[in-house]
Amino acid sequence: MKAILTIFITFFITVSFSQNDISKMLTEIAVAPSADRIEKDINVLVNFGTRHTLSDTISDTRGIGAARRWIKSEFDLISSNCNNCLEVSFQRNLVPKNERRIIKDTWVVNVLAIQRGTDHPNSYVIMSGDIDSRVSDPNNFTSDSPGANDNASGMAGTMEAARVLSKYKFPISIIYVGLSGEEQGLYGGQYMAKVAKEQSWNIIGVINNDMIGNIKGIDGVIDNSTFRVFSEAISMETTDKQKTAMRYYGGEVDGPSRQLARYIDRLTEAYMTNLNAIMIYRLDRFGRGGHHRPFNDAGFTGVRIMETHENYNEQHQDIRNENGINYGDVISSVNFDYASKLTAVNALTLASLASAPLAPQNVKIGGAVQPSTQLQWDAVASNDLLGYKIYWRDTTSPQWQYSRFVGKVTDYTLKNIVIDNYLFGVASISKNGAESLVQFPNKLIGR
Repeated sequence: MKAILTIFITFFITVSFSQNDISKMLTEIAVAPSADRIEKDINVLVNFGTRHTLSDTISDTRGIGAARRWIKSEFDLISSNCNNCLEVSFQRNLVPKNERRIIKDTWVVNVLAIQRGTDHPNSYVIMSGDIDSRVSDPNNFTSDSPGANDNASGMAGTMEAARVLSKYKFPISIIYVGLSGEEQGLYGGQYMAKVAKEQSWNIIGVINNDMIGNIKGIDGVIDNSTFRVFSEAISMETTDKQKTAMRYYGGEVDGPSRQLARYIDRLTEAYMTNLNAIMIYRLDRFGRGGHHRPFNDAGFTGVRIMETHENYNEQHQDIRNENGINYGDVISSVNFDYASKLTAVNALTLASLASAPLAPQNVKIGGAVQPSTQLQWDAVASNDLLGYKIYWRDTTSPQWQYSRFVGKVTDYTLKNIVIDNYLFGVASISKNGAESLVQFPNKLIGR
């Protein structure tokens, strides 16, 4: 009895201490992003006049060329302040003239800053913002196009997250990236996803930030206390066999991107004050697209974070006053405190995922016509692994409601929890308390 009590006390102390480790870091990160620095960066981006994908690439003061060189210089500066902890580079792709929005052969150039992981250098969590901007005519690359909210806000947030997180070390790599060509057809994201596929990157999750600075909606609502997370239902790599299986054991709302959205929601609730994530069960808005989509199309996990209430008069518009209405994406409409809060949500998610073990794979489930539910999964190879946590929820619940830490096992039975009444998942837990994304079962035990 004494030995059992000693083991329990040791385990309790270990788990409590570990959770405090990750909680302390995330509590620091939640308040670290600076609204003043984000305002400064948005001002610089706006002052390039236009950042249209086809705009000037030679000038040092105007056009997308000047903008991307400045972004790279800022990433270089951040790296120099953390003992060269970032690998900063351009990623170039020549897009030939086509019939849509590329009216001349154009180099689409992304700016990457990689904070290499100590244990899993080829596993990545990614935060992206878009460099480019546009006015009413998508092929007008000469008129002023400040793009203050769409999407200097997301780009500035990505740079600020790099400043905050470069002070820490993580087992998993983090990529901060400015993507180009978004307004012309998501070209920057398409190319980066292609490279990731060709080079076998293990992408844990992509968080695309597209418009994170507006709190005054065209619907008349002013709201700085919520934001939206768009996520697709299932992976584009889901097989026909897996889709057929979903008819029987569920999973149609439990794809990996949806798990990332839930993860963001839980972290926001735990660490952000007066801010709530609204999970939108949809790839993106009607008739619109974002740079998470190319990664989703390639089978990677990815979501879009953005403001809740948009003002369409300030998106994709020539700067003008018409019938008493001001049009144009100008900096006076950006709320920098709000942008800093959404930046903090990103930084929390990146830090938590980059601190966690890799997620368990090959999760299986069983328990048909039984009083209990059994789960099995492959062991995760990690010296930092504390064990695994099983999650379950009502079939109609958007968020995981119940959980149980089960230790360092790969087979566990939830007694008297009937398989038919809930949805289930498994996550890996590190010794510092960080959790991987929840993995939904995709096979039946014994098959």
